Amino acid sequence: MKAPFFIVIGISYKDADTSTRGKFSLSSSSSERLIKHSIKIGLNNLVVNSTCNRVEIYSSCKDPNLLIDLLCEYSEGTVQEFNNYGYTIKGEKAVKHIFNVGTGLDSQILGDFEIIAQLNNSFLRSKKLGAIDPSFDRLFNMVKHCSKRIKNETNLSSGATSVSYAAVRYILDNIPNLKFKKILLFGAGKIGRNTCENLVKHTSNKHITLINRSEDKAKLVAGKFEVLVENIENLNTEISNSDILIVATSAEKPTVTKEMVPKAKTLTILDLSVPKNVDEDLSDFENVDLLDLDYLSTITNTNLENRKKFIPDAKKIIKEIIEDFYLWIDTRKFAPTVNALKIKLKKIQQNKIDLLKKRTSSFDDNSVKEVSEHLIQKITNQVANHLRDSDDFEEELESIKTIFQLNQNDY
Repeated sequence: MKAPFFIVIGISYKDADTSTRGKFSLSSSSSERLIKHSIKIGLNNLVVNSTCNRVEIYSSCKDPNLLIDLLCEYSEGTVQEFNNYGYTIKGEKAVKHIFNVGTGLDSQILGDFEIIAQLNNSFLRSKKLGAIDPSFDRLFNMVKHCSKRIKNETNLSSGATSVSYAAVRYILDNIPNLKFKKILLFGAGKIGRNTCENLVKHTSNKHITLINRSEDKAKLVAGKFEVLVENIENLNTEISNSDILIVATSAEKPTVTKEMVPKAKTLTILDLSVPKNVDEDLSDFENVDLLDLDYLSTITNTNLENRKKFIPDAKKIIKEIIEDFYLWIDTRKFAPTVNALKIKLKKIQQNKIDLLKKRTSSFDDNSVKEVSEHLIQKITNQVANHLRDSDDFEEELESIKTIFQLNQNDY
């Protein structure tokens, strides 16, 4: 049976570096404008997911070029760049891809379960804007269910291998006398919070300072992890006083420029932002060690290797839930007919019970009802199973309608 058409267009870490991905990155407001535009032109089924590792649009639109044009219109990327680095996936492969993304199998760091929260937020934004039909609603909820099962039933997410941990792991492995170094964390979003937690958890450093554009937000995070907070007005001074700078902001342009770092300053900078939020010219400074997300993602450890053992278990769960999804799609196609059949059989049941009650004053209608309800359920289940397994669904469906004389009034 034919399932609804699905398509994915996107650009990811597999073929595009951080700078290229950054051009296609979409803020929440840009994503919302794109979705509203898509609704205006008749695309009522569309989800935009923009993360540090990928930017993807999921839709039932038949024309990938229309989606590519929308992406380029609301980002800094061009169609030519997309043609060089992007991809288009259609049909069942697109459905499988959405599951692989949502469960961390397609993540830059295998088993990264932060992606499902990002994907779910993207889905909820589209749903709020009215850009989701029942098939997409079901699909994304089943992806969420699948992610939960894999997390609970396998060890695919065992050990800490997130981007925030990779940054801290690099510091632990490469910075001598770490507990005496001054660390400045710029940004208190999700990655910033996770990095702050990992710094506190895995280092014995007591010289961690947090700066955020919103000082109140910084204080909330700092209070939880007991680190210092400075006002953003003191950013330049704090950079000058620091040995390590971790940037986890979410601006569309660099928040740390070369003018903010003294030429002779010895500084390790880790840029966890997409697009990059640290001026790339800083890599030319003799005493500055600048690392971006792509480099940090190449850091491997025992945890990551261990996760690979559980890929077959995860794929088995994905396969099972995808089959359930297609079964739901198929059921939606014949559900009205099976329901109409059930209603018709119930009418026959009630008419017969009413007739028997007139003939016999001591007639026990409850017992008859129980037996006939069981028969009705058994008949409708048999019909549903037959339609589900049919190789010629449309013809079989028409046969059922003819045999049981179902007409429009029965629906």
